Amino acid sequence: MIRLGLLLLVLPGVVLMAVFWSEQSAVNECLSAGGSFDYLVSSCDMSQSHPFVPFGARNPLFVNLTMLASAVGFGFCLIGLYVRAR
Repeated sequence: MIRLGLLLLVLPGVVLMAVFWSEQSAVNECLSAGGSFDYLVSSCDMSQSHPFVPFGARNPLFVNLTMLASAVGFGFCLIGLYVRAR
């Protein structure tokens, strides 16, 4: 139970960070080239300016599911530690 809990606790956060930083890398490349990143279509636009749209606002289901999986993993870890201590 503890191994499953640790896996669910850590893995979703790592996946969420990997997806976020991958997109952030594309944003930085676009801004360095002098463009404006269109967050809604995930592309670099050299002709017009686009507003910033937060990652959580664009991907609410993905963010919430990864946080839920981490919370479930935390619960499994607590249950596993409690059952083992008895």
